[in-house]
Amino acid sequence: MKNKKENVKSKVMKNGSIRRKKLTKKKKRIIITITILVALLLIIVAVFRPGKKVEKVTFNSNSGIETLLTLNDEIKNDSIWCGTFQLIWNDLKNDLAKQEIIFYPQTEESYNLNSETFTKDDITDKYYYKKLGHPTYALKEEIEKEIKDKFNEKSDILDNFTWDDNNIEDYFLYAMLKKEFKFQKQFTELENEKFKNSKNIKYFGITKESLEELKNQVEIIYYNSDDDFAIQLLTKQEDEIILVKNPKGKTFSEIYTTTKIRESEYQGSKELQKGDTLKVPMITLKEKKEFESIENKPFMFANGKEYVIGKALQTINFELNSKGGKIKSEAGADVWKNEGSEKPKEERHFYLDDTFTIFLIEKGKEVPYFAAKIDDIEKFQ
Repeated sequence: MKNKKENVKSKVMKNGSIRRKKLTKKKKRIIITITILVALLLIIVAVFRPGKKVEKVTFNSNSGIETLLTLNDEIKNDSIWCGTFQLIWNDLKNDLAKQEIIFYPQTEESYNLNSETFTKDDITDKYYYKKLGHPTYALKEEIEKEIKDKFNEKSDILDNFTWDDNNIEDYFLYAMLKKEFKFQKQFTELENEKFKNSKNIKYFGITKESLEELKNQVEIIYYNSDDDFAIQLLTKQEDEIILVKNPKGKTFSEIYTTTKIRESEYQGSKELQKGDTLKVPMITLKEKKEFESIENKPFMFANGKEYVIGKALQTINFELNSKGGKIKSEAGADVWKNEGSEKPKEERHFYLDDTFTIFLIEKGKEVPYFAAKIDDIEKFQ
């Protein structure tokens, strides 16, 4: 009888122990599952938290748009220019080489760059940043921090350069330009229409039904016909957007100078009249260009040492729409020491639906900081 009781007690204790073990294992599984879910939740919050997501910029480097080095370079049908590369060339010429950059043989591009058609005096300090130093990781980190502090931006080109170089006779030059501008009042978004032979193109502007005050945002530079005019769009900031339909000139400098001459000769009204309408295509471009034509060509510093440009890059991101626009441009280059009429009475239509040029310039400045000639609008939308 005693043995039976002991056997029963032993079984009860054993079963209780088994149940406790099962409960302990189940508890552990629950704790592990909760821990994994919390970790996943924290990861999701960290990745998708508003304001923390960084979008990778995709550039249209094979779009058929030609990026020019200077305002004096001959333009193609679809061409763009921005002053960032000229800024770093000026530093290369004046602060490093301390003389003009002469390639052997000399090229028209370097001649135009040496002319310094754009300098830091042509844009307000708060809208650009530039840096010169030796190509070390410390310099890269310094640039990244300073453009983050000044523009809240990240670079799209710094990772394309070599930063483990300890040669103190090598250099890196960098510049960024960033501007945003808004119209006082949003222009009317128009129905999609044609641009030359392209269809379904997005436009903004002024119709006969648009608010009359929108006309105050447009100033006529000159008008000879619906196919021969120039206007400027005024912004809340100091930026003026100059639009020239069917421009005359082989370079942006020629087009801009001709436009200013024709403005001085124009005797008509500078204001839009009743019945006048406006049509401007929306623009979006993201271009990245490596200037291989100036790479690996020997040139001399004033101290007699020979150098080459190892890599020369520039990006241009530009948008223009009914509310305003923005531009961001970077340029970078590593430089290695080389071892071994009357006022018209008819209604006028300022439709930029054919080849036109656009300039961005700060009010009171003499030289624009961005230019584009647009012939095939599909490349820009």
